Amino acid sequence: MLDTVVARRAQMYRALRWSLLLFIGFLIITQQVLQYGPLVHFDDTVNRQHRPSFPGFSGFILRRLDDLGARGLTATILLIAAAYIAYKFKTWRPLNLAVISLLLLNLVVGVFKIFLGRLKPRIGVDIFHAGGMSYPSGHASNAVLTWGILAYLIYRYANVNRYQGRLASAAVVLISLTVCMVSLIRHTHWFTDLLAGLFIGSSLLVAIIALDRYVPSNSQLS
Repeated sequence: MLDTVVARRAQMYRALRWSLLLFIGFLIITQQVLQYGPLVHFDDTVNRQHRPSFPGFSGFILRRLDDLGARGLTATILLIAAAYIAYKFKTWRPLNLAVISLLLLNLVVGVFKIFLGRLKPRIGVDIFHAGGMSYPSGHASNAVLTWGILAYLIYRYANVNRYQGRLASAAVVLISLTVCMVSLIRHTHWFTDLLAGLFIGSSLLVAIIALDRYVPSNSQLS
């Protein structure tokens, strides 16, 4: 029993270190953006690239792919799935975890958005403290955290093997990168907005999973 507790604590500390490293990465990106460092010059390079046009049905598909990072859609799917898992396993824990994840994500990302006030690239200028809501990307952070928590809940509460768990993780990565690519094509975010969103979303995801696994419930499958 003692060995199990020690091992669980070691896993949590290791995961929290990864979470801290990801958050430091987010802060480094933020410093680069605020100081107009090399990453911002790369922003300009990406922003000047030609963007293909997607009219009609192709444009509709592109917008639906962008919705995979939209707060309303992702939050709704996560809450419904968490509520179903909570009902099936007779525990509030999945729903509590989903709610905490959403609240924490929107609090952290929202504070940075309001405090930094970066304008969208469609405006044509890269200015901070101007009332914009570009940095960090909510779509990128939503995609990582929300789909990541959903995959984690399925892995923890369903009879899923490690291979299927890796497939779910790969799906989260694919969705997140797709959302970022679509945002660049649709000209809704700077590259660094998206990169920062991936870092902060991943940092919160790792931290939340680490804390949940440290105090497992009897309803969870090991």
